Amino acid sequence: MKNDDNNKTEEKQQHKQNKDRTIGILDSRFNQTLRNVQGLLKGRSIPGKILLSQRVDLPDSSNLYSPTYQRSLSYNDAGTNDHTSETREEEVHSTSKPVGSSNESKLKISTAPVENSAEFVRKSSMGGRATDSARVTKFTKVLSGTMVILDKLRELAWSGVPDYMRPTVWRLLLGCAPPNSDRKEGVLRRKRLEYLECVSQCYDIPDTERSDDEINMLRQIAVDCPRTVPDVSFFQQQQVQKSLERILYTWAIRHPASGYVQGINDLVTPFLVVFLSEHLEGDIDSWSMSELTSDKISNVEADCYWCLSKLLDGMQDHYTFAQPGIQRLVFKLKELVRRIDEPVSTHMEQQGLEFLQFAFRWFNCLLIREIPFKLVQRLWDTYLAEGDALPDFLVYIFASFLLTWSDEILKLDFQELVMFLQHLPTQNWTDQELEMVLSRAFMWHTMFNSSPSHLST
Repeated sequence: MKNDDNNKTEEKQQHKQNKDRTIGILDSRFNQTLRNVQGLLKGRSIPGKILLSQRVDLPDSSNLYSPTYQRSLSYNDAGTNDHTSETREEEVHSTSKPVGSSNESKLKISTAPVENSAEFVRKSSMGGRATDSARVTKFTKVLSGTMVILDKLRELAWSGVPDYMRPTVWRLLLGCAPPNSDRKEGVLRRKRLEYLECVSQCYDIPDTERSDDEINMLRQIAVDCPRTVPDVSFFQQQQVQKSLERILYTWAIRHPASGYVQGINDLVTPFLVVFLSEHLEGDIDSWSMSELTSDKISNVEADCYWCLSKLLDGMQDHYTFAQPGIQRLVFKLKELVRRIDEPVSTHMEQQGLEFLQFAFRWFNCLLIREIPFKLVQRLWDTYLAEGDALPDFLVYIFASFLLTWSDEILKLDFQELVMFLQHLPTQNWTDQELEMVLSRAFMWHTMFNSSPSHLST
């Protein structure tokens, strides 16, 4: 009997040790992931194509923890780009704990550390200027070579591009300019001449040479251009609207599979502002297109056209008939929100709110209508750095964006939810709030993207 008691005691001790070891491994793994996210924001490089936390064979803990945790947290499992940020300085230590089985249905993944890191972002933003020169130096080093290494450029650009470097960086990321600096001028000249030829063949013709569908499409574009970014006076200038019209109509004629779809007009605006910034100084509200020569305007339009073409090449089915690509991503967003914050998901479902009722516009216009226009360029630095992986990463950004207001959402009924989500209170947002959205998106992507079940379609 004593031997049996001793054996049971030893088994209990062994079980307790295994349990403690499992807790330690899971806690260490989550904390390491969060530290890497915070390191990303503090300017610490995360080497590409490696595990964020070491792969460990865990003891059998199926009775203790959600199976979602039983995996290594690898980055770039789906071929996304490696990210580096150079903008944050301050160290913050996570105190999060793993989630027990009682929370299996609510895979909140302890957002408390992210909420705590809001203080880190607020504090570190005060030291942002100190890192500007270091970031500029790194960008300058990458851009000054005869051959620009695009992977390194994407790592830097993911966390934001200095304003005056943005036109050059965006052209490179979108293939409008070649990475070989010796070929840059020749390639840009050829592309700009090709755009001019397209405009003369497609746009600068009488309506008698257009089909009825083409006439209707041109009329729709002419109606939409004055509605584009209505809260920024610059876009109300007739010359600006004419440039938008030329770019959009020429693109639509050259891409008959989709043609023009409302929402694409919004996607041109970041490119137009960025490439005009090479020729116009000061605040955008003081800009006037009339100050530019026709050649400069033509070159800006050409760069916008080619960058828009490259951007939409990676999401063609977002704008074809019935827009199946957007519908697919809205479904994935719904599933991801259910995994991350089950109470919010359940509340929205109980109120009868469909994700398509608000998220369709988010995917269609890439959040341009949801945040202050002054933040759009920073957001698009990350978009363009993601490259071909952007559509999938949008799901994580939009989940993070939505759950910024999880507490408010839980208090609203259907009508209030519809109004709230169509007019989100972002008018006073700064870079700090946007950085928090992106950091959460990066962390959730790191955790969930390699899971085979969380976004099954």
